[in-house]
Amino acid sequence: MLAIDVSLGENYRHVILGWGAVVTVGLAPRQADLVKCTASFVDRRVSEDSIWSVLHRECHRLFPDEMFADLFDARGRRSVPPRIVAVVMVLQRLHGMSDREAVEAFEFDARWKYACGGLDFDHPGFVHTVLVDMRGRLARSDRPRRIFEVSLDAARRAGIVSARRVLDSTPIYDAVATQDTVTMIRSAIRRLLAVADPALRVELRSVLRRDDDYASAGKPMWDWDEPAAREALVGELAIDALACLEVV
Repeated sequence: MLAIDVSLGENYRHVILGWGAVVTVGLAPRQADLVKCTASFVDRRVSEDSIWSVLHRECHRLFPDEMFADLFDARGRRSVPPRIVAVVMVLQRLHGMSDREAVEAFEFDARWKYACGGLDFDHPGFVHTVLVDMRGRLARSDRPRRIFEVSLDAARRAGIVSARRVLDSTPIYDAVATQDTVTMIRSAIRRLLAVADPALRVELRSVLRRDDDYASAGKPMWDWDEPAAREALVGELAIDALACLEVV
């Protein structure tokens, strides 16, 4: 089992991540601080029929703690509250963000905390692997599409026309999982080039075939919603990675 111990702040001090990790379901805050709450600030700045307002009003009903109880153990350290993770996953898909981009938006954009039930401005953020872990737990459960089923129902009732396209679970699982893979392979190649001595670096670069200098961090610009394009990108990166392995 791969486990990572991450400090998360006062509301939920730690969470253990990893396949098979012993984690009990975290509980979302029931009451916000009237001074630090995002609701009083954001309420006047977003429309009542926006996705921010819909999730702010409905997230407690859509994603109650007990909805995710089967994904976690009866004992262990508290997870990041699943209600918060579920809202972040919905907004992630709506905005086409990677895991890292989504958790950064949650930490610094008041609208995201507002959508999670009007959390306080200083509510602690969490690491992007929390989203990876949640997708894994959902995928192994009897109801892997639960977040998106209830989101679609709420979106239809709220009149959000494009909900079916942006909230379907298949694209988010496939696209984000591919982005995880791409990031890992490309980062490994970048790290190898960075630590290689000058002679080895020249030899490594001579076998790279993809149009990529592997100098910048992050993921390539790509059509993540197109399955064939995603497969082609992973294939190109795999060829470069295997070529590097042959050299070393």
